[in-house]
Amino acid sequence: MQHVPHHDLARGSHVTVGIAMTALFCAASGLISPAKAQLFGSSYTSTAPGDCRVAGAGNGVDDSATRICPGKAGLVVLVSEDDLRETVSVGRNRAAAAREPAAQAWFGPFSSTTTTIEWRALDGKPFAIIQRWHIADNSDENKDGRPVAKPMLAVTRLPPGAVCHVAYVDVKTNPNANELARKAADEIARDFKCGKDEVRVIGVSGRAVELATRR
Repeated sequence: MQHVPHHDLARGSHVTVGIAMTALFCAASGLISPAKAQLFGSSYTSTAPGDCRVAGAGNGVDDSATRICPGKAGLVVLVSEDDLRETVSVGRNRAAAAREPAAQAWFGPFSSTTTTIEWRALDGKPFAIIQRWHIADNSDENKDGRPVAKPMLAVTRLPPGAVCHVAYVDVKTNPNANELARKAADEIARDFKCGKDEVRVIGVSGRAVELATRR
């Protein structure tokens, strides 16, 4: 599989893998036992077609397709597209990922994702993913008459337990969107109850989040 560089999801630049430096400092200073220091970190995978197994178009429509992509810790990422809208889910295999709530998490407007996924892990065990989405804004058209896409980061919790969206961060209104998304993943994802808890809007809301959460 093609090597995926460390990636800043909000700004599109390369970044160093994030870890909990505070925990390392405390452990080194003897404030907490090194054995008990919990390390949060990030790694990255790709959902680009060349890095995935591409299934045939489900309905014979050009924009309907499914990709099964390798993830972390034995998990796979299922990217499904239909009617210019994508869903992204995770599971031990394609069938398991397709049963998760995330596989049905459609946005009303046309939507798509970038091909880089950030995996948040605790002591090497992934518990959430962060991915940049583009949500089409039909009220804001470019010179060609096409809706302008508004960027948003979505945090999705991972097994054990259900896979679903837990937090949204508007990229345009939050210069530190990546840090906010990682903090949300670290603090919210593991205890989030899919189907019961409401998806959290983190930081300053903006047009992308408004479009994504519109009912």
